[in-house]
Amino acid sequence: MEEVVVLIVGAGPSGLAVSNCLSHLSIRNIVLKREDYCVSLWRKRSYDRLNLHLAREFCSLPYMPHVSSSSTFMSRKSFLEYIDSYISRFGIEPRYCRFVEEGSYLENERKWRVEARNTSTQEKEVYMVQFLVVATGENGQGFIPELPGLDGFEGKIIHSSEYKSGKDYENKVVLVVGCGDSGMEISYDLSNFGAHTSIVIRNPLHELNKEMVYVGMLLSNVPMTVADPVMTFLRKLWYGDLTSED
Repeated sequence: MEEVVVLIVGAGPSGLAVSNCLSHLSIRNIVLKREDYCVSLWRKRSYDRLNLHLAREFCSLPYMPHVSSSSTFMSRKSFLEYIDSYISRFGIEPRYCRFVEEGSYLENERKWRVEARNTSTQEKEVYMVQFLVVATGENGQGFIPELPGLDGFEGKIIHSSEYKSGKDYENKVVLVVGCGDSGMEISYDLSNFGAHTSIVIRNPLHELNKEMVYVGMLLSNVPMTVADPVMTFLRKLWYGDLTSED
C-alpha cells in the first residue's frame, strides 16, 4: 500500500496540467495511466488532419505557453511535440499500464482507497490518498447508439475515434451523424477525398469556421448582447443565406 496526497487517474492534457500545478506547490502526487503512453486520444484515436480548433493561446498548459512561431491552429503533430516537451521540462512521470479497478472513500480515515492493476506485471497496487482526481476525459469511450435496422446495414459503421483519413472513402456515399468539431472536420476531409458526404444534425445550427470562433474568443469580455450580433453578422457576411440549401 502506498500513501500519497493526490492521485490523478489519466495522463491526458488535464491530468498532466493538474500534476504540474500540484508539483509547483510541492504537493506530492501520482499520475496513473491505463495505456503505455500519455495523451492516448491524440496519439492513437484521432484522424490525420486533426488540428486544434481553438487558437494556440487558448490551448496551452500551465507554466508553458506555446511559442510565438507555432501556427494559430496547431497540427496534431505539433501539439503532441508540445505535450512531450511539457512532460520532459517539468519532470512529470506518469505510471503507465495502470488500470484502476476500484475506488472507495473511507469515512473513518477520510481518505480514498484505490486499487489498480499493473497490466504489464498483473500485480495489484493499492493507494491511500487524501484527494482523488479523475482526469479520464469525456471522450474516453466512443458511443454508437442502437438504431432500428442498424444491425442489418451492410456498409461500414465506425465511431469518429476510429476514423483516420478520407482516402479510404473515395467515390463512396458517407453519412456523418453530428456536427461537433470532429463531425464537421471529418466531413470536410471526406469531401476533399471525393466522398459523397452528407451530415445529419439534430438541431438547427450557426455555421462558424475556426477564424470566426477565434474572433468570438477575443470577444469573451464583451457583453453577449454585443458579441452575438457581431458573430451572426460575420456568419452572414462569410456564407450568405443558407436557408434554401438542401
